[in-house]
Amino acid sequence: MWILRLNMADRTYRLDEVPEAYRLLGGRGLSSTMILDEVPPLCHPLGPNNKLVFAPGIVTGTPAPSAARVSVGGKSPLTGGIKEANAGSSWAPTLANLGIKALVVEGQPKEKGKYWMAYLSWDASASKPKVEFLPADEYVSLSFYDAFPKLYKRFGERVDIAGCGVAAEYGYANSGIAFNDMFKRPSRYAGRGGLGAVLASKGLKFIVLGKTGGPGVPILDKALFEQGRAKLADALRTHPITSPKGALNTYGTAVLINLLNEAGGLPTRNFSNGRFEGAPKIAGEAIFEINKQRLGKELYNHACSPGCIIECSNTFFNKDGSEHTSCVEYESDWAFGANCGIDNLDDIAEMVQLCNAYGLDTIEAGGTLAVAMEAGVIQFGDSKGAINLIDEMGKGTPLGRILGGGAAFTGKAFGVVRVPAVKGQVMPAYEPRAVKGIGITFATSTMGADHTAGYTICPEILSVGGKADPLSTEGKAALSRGFQATTAFLDSTGHCLFIAFAVLDIPSGFEGLMEECNGMLGTNWKPEDAAKVGGEILKKERAFNEAAGLTKADDRVPEFMKYEPLPPHNQVFDIPDEVLDAVYGEL
Repeated sequence: MWILRLNMADRTYRLDEVPEAYRLLGGRGLSSTMILDEVPPLCHPLGPNNKLVFAPGIVTGTPAPSAARVSVGGKSPLTGGIKEANAGSSWAPTLANLGIKALVVEGQPKEKGKYWMAYLSWDASASKPKVEFLPADEYVSLSFYDAFPKLYKRFGERVDIAGCGVAAEYGYANSGIAFNDMFKRPSRYAGRGGLGAVLASKGLKFIVLGKTGGPGVPILDKALFEQGRAKLADALRTHPITSPKGALNTYGTAVLINLLNEAGGLPTRNFSNGRFEGAPKIAGEAIFEINKQRLGKELYNHACSPGCIIECSNTFFNKDGSEHTSCVEYESDWAFGANCGIDNLDDIAEMVQLCNAYGLDTIEAGGTLAVAMEAGVIQFGDSKGAINLIDEMGKGTPLGRILGGGAAFTGKAFGVVRVPAVKGQVMPAYEPRAVKGIGITFATSTMGADHTAGYTICPEILSVGGKADPLSTEGKAALSRGFQATTAFLDSTGHCLFIAFAVLDIPSGFEGLMEECNGMLGTNWKPEDAAKVGGEILKKERAFNEAAGLTKADDRVPEFMKYEPLPPHNQVFDIPDEVLDAVYGEL
């Protein structure tokens, strides 16, 4: 396999052999290692010295279940630190099957406002990939829903697409990188941290992959890999959360709306309450019932990427039975729903669709709207006003550019005290005062506030992998540390985070995960090694952040959470600073 480098300064490319130091790495482990090795920590995120690394996971491109993930790494315009944004799409296994272990975008063109696209395909005569750089100016300022069909018409149906949208062209710190889903929608996102703006700063609008040809992904011990694959697949098919017609396949990730609301941990109206009276109207169960009513039949969810067993990606339909958007994830549903005091699913779906069109991260966008509501720009519950504000971002108006900078930037612009962000990144859909373990993850993660970095919701809310009282502070630093380290490993494999539900409860599933990796790499990892390998990745990310100027003072929740009691439990975030500091001190 190769490392492919696209130099946008002169639009040339180079294929390098994979160095031995990177042989056992993939996904987040590889992207974060390469960013630490190659990017000056003090560089400007949108300047010539930043890089983007697209790294498929260790088992991506194989028959491993739910394993079509790609990690995108770079220095974040939002946090100023290292960033790994993760997406599931057919793009990732296509890149892996073309023999690419990592694709690096580096350099910067001298021409400002000029955009190109890279078309990567298999050169059968040379037995290696080749790249063509083509002008992309005709796609500038277009909605993704206009641009993607044009690309498929140009290159044919047998391609996969990654790209940056209008939000990235404006340089927004709230811009993601879009990938096609299984139905060719531009709806799978490496959303967080502003990496879309980094791609745009390179003058690279799209990376188009031809699906024909390629050497495939080498497996050293196919029998061991197949043994592990079967164990993991069996665990996923039998766990009640991940099984066919289980919780995720039926109600999608938005099944969590009612669960978090009942726990008093659903952030409402800009993190001023832990319960939303309109939660039942926007929950996954409501999405299922509304679709059933509008379509005249029950509709179960679909896979976001090849080989997915869980199939939690939903589609929301209009009253006339036409498609409105895909996908109304839990985080997006919450961000535009409870967090903004909105209980209208049609308007929430419209906001998701607009974010997909413009290339905005829905979590940051919804968090920013809530801060703007706090400031009085519009009122909480004003769904039509919220839709208009997203359009302002898409049009690049002065107000739109402020909002495109994210929640923390918007809070500074309007003098708002209650800004629920860590390291400049807005918090996702879990209240730290009601779920203490996830609060520690938000505070200390190398990525800024990020639930996927260490999902302690498993034991704290879902009783998966054990049971922990969400309101208790006891043992939560160790809980978050363990989840953060294991997640760093999981993000490196290429598997979806949601396999954690099954592998935490079913030991044979965890064994299967490690056997898959051992079969791929020739390693001898045991389940207990996952946290060790992940801990080394965290140390690298921490080293980058420290060199970029981040300190222990950045590993804190916002001050208001320490003195504002949160209804209904009336708790504050009472984890001592020294406990937060010990999370990484004991890796």
